[in-house]
Amino acid sequence: MSDPTAEELVSAFKALGHPTRLAILGWLKDPESFPAQDRPATEVGVCLKHIQARAEVSQSTASQFMATLQRAGLVSCTRVGQFSHYRRNEDIIAAIGRSVAVSI
Repeated sequence: MSDPTAEELVSAFKALGHPTRLAILGWLKDPESFPAQDRPATEVGVCLKHIQARAEVSQSTASQFMATLQRAGLVSCTRVGQFSHYRRNEDIIAAIGRSVAVSI
């Protein structure tokens, strides 16, 4: 992946500016720490309902948090039936880390 633009960096930092969104991104680093699902979390990601339960927020709030992280490119979403599953976008996260290390 190429280096993120200044706009992409700002979007990522805004997304991480809320403590729960930051925590969610950390939790997703270990998808197997969530309850078992029909399909492995390492394959499809973690179901929104499990993220919601760990964050102790409503479904709509969890959805908003994940949409913000997704718009920033920090997570990707896979639909499995009626459920949304999320996983970290490691390439983007690594590129942001490299960019910050060089720029600041």
